[in-house]
Amino acid sequence: MLSLDKLRGGKFANWSQNERSTNFELYTPSSIEEVTAIIAHSATANKNLRVIGAGHSFSPVAKPEHSAMTLHNMRGMITIDEDKQQATFWAGTYLHEVGPLLAKYGLALENMGDIAEQSIAGAISTGTHGTGLKLRSVSNQIVKWCFIDGQGHYQEVGRDQDDLSQALHISLGLLGVIVQVTFQAVPLYALRYTSSHVTLADTLRDAQGILQQYRHAEWFYFPGQEKMQLKTMEQIQLPISTSTAWQKWTDDFMENTVFHMLSSSCKWYPKATKWVSKVSANAVPVGTKEAYSYQIFPSPRKVRFVEMEYAIPLHQFEAALEEIHYVLKSNPFKVHFPIECRVSAGETGFLSPTQGQNSAFFAFHMYKGMPYEEYFKWAHNMMESYGARPHLGKMNKLTHETMYEKYEDFSKFLNIREKMDPNHVFMTPYFNHLLQPKTYSTK
Repeated sequence: MLSLDKLRGGKFANWSQNERSTNFELYTPSSIEEVTAIIAHSATANKNLRVIGAGHSFSPVAKPEHSAMTLHNMRGMITIDEDKQQATFWAGTYLHEVGPLLAKYGLALENMGDIAEQSIAGAISTGTHGTGLKLRSVSNQIVKWCFIDGQGHYQEVGRDQDDLSQALHISLGLLGVIVQVTFQAVPLYALRYTSSHVTLADTLRDAQGILQQYRHAEWFYFPGQEKMQLKTMEQIQLPISTSTAWQKWTDDFMENTVFHMLSSSCKWYPKATKWVSKVSANAVPVGTKEAYSYQIFPSPRKVRFVEMEYAIPLHQFEAALEEIHYVLKSNPFKVHFPIECRVSAGETGFLSPTQGQNSAFFAFHMYKGMPYEEYFKWAHNMMESYGARPHLGKMNKLTHETMYEKYEDFSKFLNIREKMDPNHVFMTPYFNHLLQPKTYSTK
């Protein structure tokens, strides 16, 4: 019998602190054998179990009820196949650790998001993505998953092997505990990053051309403002340092310290949001820097917020942006946080928000502590009119019925989930609501 480290009375709060849980059992395994034993114990004790990762999801996907597990002690690179350019990692490895480890072998991830604090398991289970018309999410770079299902069975599944691999693409931690993954890497590369000011009119006119021109492109729309920020990245052979320590400090100071102070003022005086939005649009750092990809992708996020994000068909990008501006220019929701606009190539995973079509993503934020309900309600209804699907790791209004409407293979996912976890070890009240026709009591 394995001796398992367990903390009673565990406490959980996600990064935005909008989801909390207390008084659960917290396990800290260091091996596959320990993970298996924890799952077996949870099943026998009729207790549900969640893997909490780094807590960067805004939805309750990681929120534990009875028991939780962290893979913090299961990190690092396990094997590397330099000929195939494939690397196997422990699933508890944080994304910010992956880049430097791959770089030692002249390799890199094809794409990343702008936050690198998540664990690999959490990022791929929720569909974490970056931007790029010819690029896809972190999940899409996995060529093999190794996981322990709800019956304690160890399984290895290859990309496009069968329907199980399509369910694992974005699994929400419902099929088992992912313990190892193999990435399909690419040769190490550098990026030239450029931040610039553009107008809304420029964006509506030039967006499709910019998406074709650059490897990565994203826009930040400041509520009610005609001025936007455009960030582009293009691949270069070798980085030439163009960003000094002073510039890095200035960028961080403006994007985090100053913005935090301005956001706090909006919290106590909501009428200031329109002015703060205008100031922010004019004050975004402008310039160019070059570095290896894993050094360019992530940005520090010190100002906390809550977030919803939706994927819509790419050809609807301009129409949606124009409608957003039409509504927000009168400042009806007292919001100053910019809306992040990104793109992605389509993916075929059963729960992928793109459902195989090139998509535009719109991410709506509200500063932590400010009322977001009316703003998010409007954003949800507006995005729905464009056939949107939400990012499952962020706040959403999905129900069992709408899951069927939005994901044509949802029934396949449910059947596989039931087969992998017939005792519902990985189910919580949130997932009972999302996956079942009606809520039933948890064990």
